[in-house]
This record gives sequence, C-alpha cells and structure tokens, in this order.
Amino acid sequence: MYTPTSAAENDQVVVLLLADIAEGSRLWGWSRIVKGPQALQDVPGLLFSKVLGSGFEGGFGLRPSPSRQGMFGMFESLSAAQAFVTNSSVLQAYQERSDEFCWALLKTWSCRGSWDGQSLEVCAAQPIKGPVAALTRASIKLGKAPAFWRHAPPSQTALADAKGCQLAVGLGEAPFVRQATFSIWDSVSDMNAYARSGAHLEAIQAAAQNDYFSESMFARFVPLQVQGQWQGKVYA
Repeated sequence: MYTPTSAAENDQVVVLLLADIAEGSRLWGWSRIVKGPQALQDVPGLLFSKVLGSGFEGGFGLRPSPSRQGMFGMFESLSAAQAFVTNSSVLQAYQERSDEFCWALLKTWSCRGSWDGQSLEVCAAQPIKGPVAALTRASIKLGKAPAFWRHAPPSQTALADAKGCQLAVGLGEAPFVRQATFSIWDSVSDMNAYARSGAHLEAIQAAAQNDYFSESMFARFVPLQVQGQWQGKVYA
C-alpha cells in the first residue's frame, strides 16, 4: 500500500499489529494477553498500548479466537514507530510465531472520545482520495451488554459484504464488555457509506439512545504503510 501523505517527525503515529498465532505457540500468545501492556513497557517512544484478543476467525462474535490477536500502540514520533516495526524484538517474536502477521502505521485525522482516558492527537487532514482506516472501541456497560450484542451479527454481516472494505477484524480487551473493530477501506466515501446505513447505523443509533457505553472512541486514520498478510490477503 502506498504512502498517501508523509508524517512529520514530531507527529504521533499509531501501530496496529495483527497476528494469527501458530498452533505450537498459542500458550505464548495467551501469555501476551495476560501480561498486557506490561510486556511493552520498555519499548522506546511508546506512549499508550493495548494487547487485544479477537473473535473467532477474526470476527465480532462472543466466541473467542484461540489464535488471532492484536496490539495497538501510540508512539511519540514517526521514527519511534518505524523503529518498532523494523527492529523491535516484540514485533519479531509475534512474526516468528504466527501463521499470518500484518502491521499498519497510521496517522490520525479524526478522533472522538477516549480509551482508558487517552485520546489520539489529530495530526493529519482528512484524505481526499486513497485508503483510510478506522478504529471503533467501547467499554460496554454490563447491564447493557445483552442489548448491544443483539446488534453485532447484522453489523458483522453487513461489514463482510461492504463495498470497498479491504480488511476488517474484531478485537477486544475483555470478552463481552470491552470491544473494538479495526478496518481499512478504499476511500472515505466507502467507509461512510457503511457507517451511515443499514445495520451499522441502527447499532449506532441504539447505542446513543440507550446509553450502552461507559467510554468509547471513534478514530479515523491515513495508512502510512501496511505490510504483511491477513486472512489470505498480502499487503506490501
């Protein structure tokens, strides 16, 4: 994937990592989730991080995946993010133990809300053309979780069939109540067409009307670089 814009050296840059852990390394993979951000505390330039599980087959249901997981990291600069994807022993360990592995360097052009009190610095303009990425995450109120999950299957089906969706994966910090979705789209218009119609629009409206979330964050990004393989598709 080409680089549509450059990132200034002092701009914050997000790294999103996806890994499908090989069968012989799944105990190691689960240990990453148990350790969480503690396993990343010595990474230079890392300001904020989350180690994430995934739904079955990388989807969005309640059934967890035994192998697929992700990592979200916000870095203080482009050079710190590039050093992580190029030289980090953390990233190399994931790559060596995974059947599929993919990472993205992302620059934020829109962010509403927060993640454990942390928001993302907006340091890019909305792109006129080319690919965009989105991260939607929420802490679901326990009493509202059953109602929230009734909207998940129709939204997942609509996302799988959505025009212009290059990649979509369900991620989460904790089953049932701390969920996220990451996706990459051909264009802003394709992303908005999905977000503002059908089952997804109904889910958003229900969440707002019924106060499902104790905290949420909706972030949009310019992909600076995407590399690796995910669900059979190669990015380079």
